[in-house]
Amino acid sequence: MLNNDVLRNVRYMLNLNNEQMVAILALTGTEVLPAQIATWVKKEDEEGFSNCPDIVMAQFLNGLIYFRRGKDESKPEPKIERKITNNIVLKKLRIAFELKSDDVLDILTEQTFRISMPEITAMMRNPDHKNYRECGDQFLRYFLRGLTQRIKPSKPE
Repeated sequence: MLNNDVLRNVRYMLNLNNEQMVAILALTGTEVLPAQIATWVKKEDEEGFSNCPDIVMAQFLNGLIYFRRGKDESKPEPKIERKITNNIVLKKLRIAFELKSDDVLDILTEQTFRISMPEITAMMRNPDHKNYRECGDQFLRYFLRGLTQRIKPSKPE
């Protein structure tokens, strides 16, 4: 899944503007301009679209953890990944929103996405582990959609 899609989803979910996204990145010491954010949150076919680099996505996800949970000075800084995978996005979102594996399963069940608990825990494992499983784009899309509905429930008609 494109980093830009994840940025757009999180931005919508938390109702963030470009300045707030810049502030989240600043929590990790990353400096970007609101104009750069604007190019990353555009759709692929819009004029001015540019791909969000993996390093910026890693910094944004770490900043999101600090934004949602606060920064604990007694703990070491989270690792900055050079290559972002769907598994890393899933893990960091799970940390930022303080979700347990049961919560992830509930979110996906509400989206009528069939998956078992062992499959979810396999996605949370280290890539070197024998039971590691790659997180697919469809899984991440359903998870983001379900998390959005949980965070920002639709208004009753």
